[in-house]
Amino acid sequence: MDIIQMVRELGAALQQDERYLRLVAAEKANDADADLNEKIAQLHMLQLNYQHEASKENPDDAKLEEFDRAFGSQYAEIMQNPNMKVYEQARGEIDALMRYISAILGLCLQGEDPATCEPAPEPSGCSGNCGSCGGCG
Repeated sequence: MDIIQMVRELGAALQQDERYLRLVAAEKANDADADLNEKIAQLHMLQLNYQHEASKENPDDAKLEEFDRAFGSQYAEIMQNPNMKVYEQARGEIDALMRYISAILGLCLQGEDPATCEPAPEPSGCSGNCGSCGGCG
């Protein structure tokens, strides 16, 4: 069996993993949440308005600050949505799994025994991935 076929089989196994299935379910719940989607659309509009103002020859700093403040407020509201919280948790789990898989492959490329190599644990504290947390907002 060639390596590409093995990767395809790994991909099929990933799609059966409970973490992947939770992510797919969370994505569907987000897609069906009209309020969440309206808030996300408003967030994108704020971002576009900010970019438009910032690209002007003489941007209005007060407008930029207002767009920035409104963006932060809207983002925080989105992140408090129950469906978004479930999604972020599921996304964090998949991201952690993919980092773990990549770390194992990296160790194998360094000559480690594929059957026994174990990546160093991820450092605790803030990883920058809010899906594994929820304490910053």
